This record gives sequence, structure tokens and C-alpha cells, in this order.
Amino acid sequence: MATSAEPARPTLLPGGRPSRRQVLGTTAATGLALAAGTRGAAAADLPLLGTYDVVVIGSGAAGMTAALTAAKQGLTTVVLEKAPTFGGSAARSGAGIWIPNNPVILAAGVPDTPAKAAAYLAAVVGSDVPAARQQAFLAHGPAMISFVMANSPLRFRWMEGYSDYYPELTGGLPNGRSIEPDQLDGKLLGAELAHLNPPYMQVPTGMVVFSADYKWLALAAVSVKGAAVAAECLARGTKAAALGQTPLTMGQSLAAGLRKGLLDAGVPVWLNTPLTDLYVESGKVTGAVVTRDGASGLVRARRAVVVGSGGFEHNAAMRAQYQQQPIGTDWTVGAKENTGDGIRAGQAAGAALGLMEDAWWGPAIPLPDQPYFCLAERTLPGGLLINQAGARFVNEAAPYSDVVHTMYERNPTAPDIPAWLIVDQNYRNRYLFKDVAPTFVLPDDWYTSGAAYKAWTLDALATAVGVPSAALRATVNRFNSLALTGTDTDFHRGDSAYDHYYTDPSVLPNSCLAPLWLPPYYAFRIVPGDLGTKGGMVTDARARVLRPDGTVIPGLYAAGNASSAVMGHSYAGAGSTIGPAMTFGYIAALDIAGVL
Repeated sequence: MATSAEPARPTLLPGGRPSRRQVLGTTAATGLALAAGTRGAAAADLPLLGTYDVVVIGSGAAGMTAALTAAKQGLTTVVLEKAPTFGGSAARSGAGIWIPNNPVILAAGVPDTPAKAAAYLAAVVGSDVPAARQQAFLAHGPAMISFVMANSPLRFRWMEGYSDYYPELTGGLPNGRSIEPDQLDGKLLGAELAHLNPPYMQVPTGMVVFSADYKWLALAAVSVKGAAVAAECLARGTKAAALGQTPLTMGQSLAAGLRKGLLDAGVPVWLNTPLTDLYVESGKVTGAVVTRDGASGLVRARRAVVVGSGGFEHNAAMRAQYQQQPIGTDWTVGAKENTGDGIRAGQAAGAALGLMEDAWWGPAIPLPDQPYFCLAERTLPGGLLINQAGARFVNEAAPYSDVVHTMYERNPTAPDIPAWLIVDQNYRNRYLFKDVAPTFVLPDDWYTSGAAYKAWTLDALATAVGVPSAALRATVNRFNSLALTGTDTDFHRGDSAYDHYYTDPSVLPNSCLAPLWLPPYYAFRIVPGDLGTKGGMVTDARARVLRPDGTVIPGLYAAGNASSAVMGHSYAGAGSTIGPAMTFGYIAALDIAGVL
């Protein structure tokens, strides 16, 4: 796939023939590009809804950062948002932000340097992404954080101990580089607070919880520090209530803080205004065709359009076209409005696409109300993942994207979609599972929906989930023997510092590993979930959208999940989605303003 300024080069079948999909894709893209020349004339007849220097599509982290930057450069700016709320997937998230050498971690004494960061990112990403794009991200990320803090109420905290995902690589930091938003009073937004996209999971009533607290809350029943963190979260909530505040953290804080910055800068955000097309004149993007109040209209852009509309995780046809099977739209936790509108409009304007087969993957449990993205649950000691043969197939504590990549790679020959997370009652007595406290019974609908099973013997559990009982017994026995020694010679669980983040420090000799021994036993269905797709328009180091031949489409920029990810097929650390999204939104606005 093309992820650079170089022309896209199709992978050829034996004999030098392009695949049928590539032929069809090239034909479609060519037709769309030719059609782009005529779309301007037709759109010119639409009602003019406004004219701005910069038109931003999407009010997620990428879009709002771009809009704030453009406004502070003196450019008139508007944000057009499809949803009835602002914040997109960022508002739903834990809002980790991976930015090496940012002022927050340097002030905390993190021993980061530009050389370390460059070496690490290059090792993680490899040749999938041009070095110039990697360098642009690293060079402008710290300045972006400083800019956001200077122009919004946002402040940030270092997520101490949240390791880079591959800390053993050159330049990796076992104690982490990630930051997250500090607590923010939602009342700063006034009436606009009602339009904030709600979180993926609600914080327990009366508590103020940061992303970095979650690992300890899972251990509150068995850890002195976990209990102390829970008490601290409750104390924060009590204090906020006494002060009459509406406390926000994580993605809610990030989205609200950026929105407050836009309010103060006089940038309008038009909700319920989906993009239907880009307005193209003489090969240059000069506006956006949208639907507003039930009618089509044109919003002109004197300088440029920045597309930050998110990925295509909720577009079944696009997922079927570009991604491996089995796939669907009901395993993602991305914002439901993310149906690839911006990507398709960009492609119609001639944009090259890259990384469309990939996503910000993670193992998920398909619960009846929504999928649950597993972080701590698959890593805590006393659990293991098995495939449909009843065998382990992966290091359960590996970075979540790697686990799903492994699932897809192996599935054609050793089926592991779905896989199963197997735990025992000892595990359930000790650890929080999603929002179910230790020893508490799981909701009935988890069982009736087939997301969870419970049995008093491993044989019965194997029968319930359809795996060979002898294989499951052998797998658990083998796992237990490894857990007792503390060394996973099969899949190396616990070898990396990252593996130990969501674990139980009281378990020795390896905080990742504990035997399963206390019935009843539980099985949780595991499918390839995601935080959103990571493929989109190919951009250069200045966030400008490129054609398949590597030339720039004038007037068109992209950032966030509407663009092909700077992380390539990998994932450097917590916040590798939001950090680059904000940074390239910032870069786009600076380039439009002519100050890069």
C-alpha cells in the first residue's frame, strides 16, 4: 500500500497481474477523480451557507485541534460535525496521548530525548511510513501540547508507569511517555456541555477517575495501593461535588477542553451537519458540500479544508471491501457516526488511500449492549486465551493490537475467531471484571447472549464453548505448570515490561501468571474489536492529502483516522491514536497559515 509521497504500487499476483480488487479499485478511483472536475459546477448551484478561511470536517481531537490552531493564526474557521454531539471517538476514550519529549513528561523528569524517540518510532513503525512523516510528528508534537495548554483550559498528567508498548526496542521507555488530560470542570462549557459525546464507559457515581487509576481499581480488593487509589478517586468526587463542579476526566476532559478553547476563540461548531462531498474547482478543494437542516448547502473555504472525520469502522461495506473476514461493525467501540464519509469524499477528489486493511485492534467481548474492549482482564494472572482447538496461541499480555493481528494471521489455518478467555473463581474473587466487582455475579444477559459461559469443570466448560475437552484440560495443566515457575516458555508472557502494567504485583514470581484451580470456571468470547480503523487518505509530512502519483491535492488536508496512520501497522504506546491526530491537525493548520 502507498503510505508515502511515492506513487502507489500494487502488489502483483503470480505472473505480474494485479489483483481483481486492485483493478476495480484503480478503475473506481480514476472514475471518481474524473468526476471531481464536474462536481464543482453542480455544487456551485447550492445555497451558500458560509465562507471561511478554513473548513474543518469533524469535531474529534484532530478536528478541534486543527480548528483551534487555525483560529489562533488569525484564520476564520468553522467546524462541521455529522453527529448531534461533539468530541467523536476521542470523547469516548481514555484519552491517552503518546507524544515523546512533551513538556509534561520532561517536567516530570522522564529521561526522553529526540534521539531516543526517533530511534524508537523508527523501530516500531519500520518502513511502512516515510521518515519525513515520523519526523514531523516527533518535531511538532511537543509544541502542539504547549499550544493546547496555552489556548484552552486543558492541563495534562504523566501516566507514570504506563510503558511504551515495546520498551525493549532501542529508545523505548519502560516507565512510559504517555500523558492524559487532567480533571476539568464541565461547567466551563455552559450550555454546550449538553452536546458532549458521552463516554464509552461511565465513571462510577461520585468518583473522579483517571485512565492511570484503572489498573489499580481492578486490584482494589487485593491491593493496599488499589484500595488507596479507589479512596482517592472517591475523595476527588466528593471535593468536586462540594465545589459544585461537574468533574470531567479522560476523553470527556479532552473534548470539553478543546471545545472551550474553540468557544473562547469564536470558532463555531455546527452539529448535525454531515459532509456529503468536497467542493472542487479547477483541481483544488475549495469547500464542503453538507446537509444542514435537512437540505444540501455549500460551505466555501478560502484556504483549505481539513478532514478529521474519523475512520470507517461503522461502514459495513467498506470493512467488507478492505478488511479480513470475519469483520463487522458491531465489534468496534468507535463513535457510531464514523462511516468513512471523509475518506470516501477524499477518494472521490483523487486521494490515495493507505492502511485500509488495518485498525486500532484489541480483543473485545461482544456484550449485549456494546462490545467491551479488554485491557486488564486478559492480562491479570489466572487467565489465558485459547483458540477453537482449546490451545493457547498468543502472549495474552502483549499489546492489544498485536493480539488481534495474531488472531487474523492464524485464523485461516488454526481458527481463533472467536477465541476464549478462560478464568477461574479465584480470579473472579480477586479482580474487577469490566464494571463487575470481585465475587459479584455476572449479568444474566452475558450468559444468555453467549458472551460468557460458566461451568464447574473444565470438561463441561469445553463442551459449552465447543472446544475439545481433553485439549482444554491439557492446556490449563500446561499453563498452571508454567505459572508456578513464573516463566512462560511457550509465549513469553511477562518477558516485556509492558506485560506487567495490567497485572497484580502481589503475585510472584511473575505478576502476569497464576494457576487456575478453583471452580467454577468461566469462558468469555473474544472477537477482534477495535478503537477505530487506521486507514485513510495518504498524507505527507505537512498533512497535505496526496494523489496516487504522489502529487498534492491543493486545498485538502487530513488528520486522525481519516488519514493513513503515522504508526503504520503498529502501535508505539498508549495514545498512539490521539497524539498523532492532534499533532497532524496542528501541523495542517500551521501549513495552511503559511507558518511551517
